[in-house]
Amino acid sequence: MAKLTSFNPSTNEVLGEVEISTEQEITDKVALARNAQPNWQSIGLEKRLELLQSALTIFENKKEELALLASREMGMPYWQSLLDFEENGIGYFRWYLENAKKYLSPEVTFENDNEIHVVYYEPKGVVAVISPWNFPFSNFVWQTIQNLIVGNTVVYKHSEEVPLFGKEIEKAFKESDVPEGVFNEVYGDGKVGDLLVHQDIDMIGFTGSTKVGKYLYKVASEKFIPILLELGGSAPGIVFEDADVDKVIDSIYFGRFFNTGQACDGLKRLIVHESKLDEVTSKLETLLSSKKLGIAEQKDTDLGPLVAKRQLDLLQSQMQDALEKGAKVITGGKTPENLDGVFYEPTLLTNITPEMRVWKEEVFGPVLPIVSFKTFDEAIKLANDTCYGLGGYIFTEDKKKLEKASRAINTGMISHNNVSYLKPCNPFGGNKHSGFGREHGKYGFHELCKVKVVTKEK
Repeated sequence: MAKLTSFNPSTNEVLGEVEISTEQEITDKVALARNAQPNWQSIGLEKRLELLQSALTIFENKKEELALLASREMGMPYWQSLLDFEENGIGYFRWYLENAKKYLSPEVTFENDNEIHVVYYEPKGVVAVISPWNFPFSNFVWQTIQNLIVGNTVVYKHSEEVPLFGKEIEKAFKESDVPEGVFNEVYGDGKVGDLLVHQDIDMIGFTGSTKVGKYLYKVASEKFIPILLELGGSAPGIVFEDADVDKVIDSIYFGRFFNTGQACDGLKRLIVHESKLDEVTSKLETLLSSKKLGIAEQKDTDLGPLVAKRQLDLLQSQMQDALEKGAKVITGGKTPENLDGVFYEPTLLTNITPEMRVWKEEVFGPVLPIVSFKTFDEAIKLANDTCYGLGGYIFTEDKKKLEKASRAINTGMISHNNVSYLKPCNPFGGNKHSGFGREHGKYGFHELCKVKVVTKEK
């Protein structure tokens, strides 16, 4: 039986192995989901919420243990892993349960003395969900829990980089009151994901690379089923001339270097007014020098390793391209000598040109290219100079400028100064090659439903 081997990227230590799902096992899991779906739908929303609460309780009771496993298996600093677990995982799970009735209850759209028109939200059926490795718990919550709440059943594949964490998710559902077949999990790399999406399913949910997303879009079109895609990003961060740099410098750092730069909507291109360039660059350099690069599970680590050697190899090739084309390293720019894992120093780059890969491609690591601008229009042109359109960050004290820039930047989400757009009530998703569809809030619930109108005589 073929197996996935899980490594700790901080130390290169082998953590364990998980058996890769066979084609027959994948088919069987989809059949379980198909058989379970009618009853899961028919028990009603209130009962589904009650049963899912039991799963949430299990995750809450294991949060420290699971956050540590996520930290060890993919390299997120432990305190960040715990923060993500609590806020973006458990917090979102709880919000979904508490607000589902508000957004999924039947809606009267028209009524008079003779008739009444009602809109109902019904599940789509069996959904194949594929998640990436960078936020092992919150990615799972974001992609599966709203599906289960609306009445869909799920066959889930986590990334091959975090198979042990995937096993813990499956174990939690087996221990919960959720009926067998409602949540099912398969294990493996892209080949297993490909087998999964070619099964008897009604929808695909995918978070990951744009390349794979485009392939899955073709699969969905051939099957004539809906797909929700949350793909890559190269979010711009614009620092206007009136920005209070001291006030926002921590947010700029956090936007780029949280989870060692491995976030789809992270701030990946910093666009700074020429009058602020030296100040921003200098203060970022100072801030980076105060951060500890080290073993992810150590509580004082600020930046951990990359997830795997292949990610380091990609980052180094992007860096080499930039240096060959004239980029200047302000700080960082190499692997540390005193650490054995898959590490790369937090890096600031200037002298960036549009043909460099660090500008054109998504950079998934602790590297921040910085460019300057003179005019508002130039800043917007630079911000939109990307095939992606997920997140965006605006740093200004001028509210009119904020409104104008927010309208002009082609992204699904905009953050202003120190205010994050990450809330379970807000839609999350992007434009252009960053995908389509939205997660969270009423938008996420309705994305996963069939909408039916029933008109009745009184």
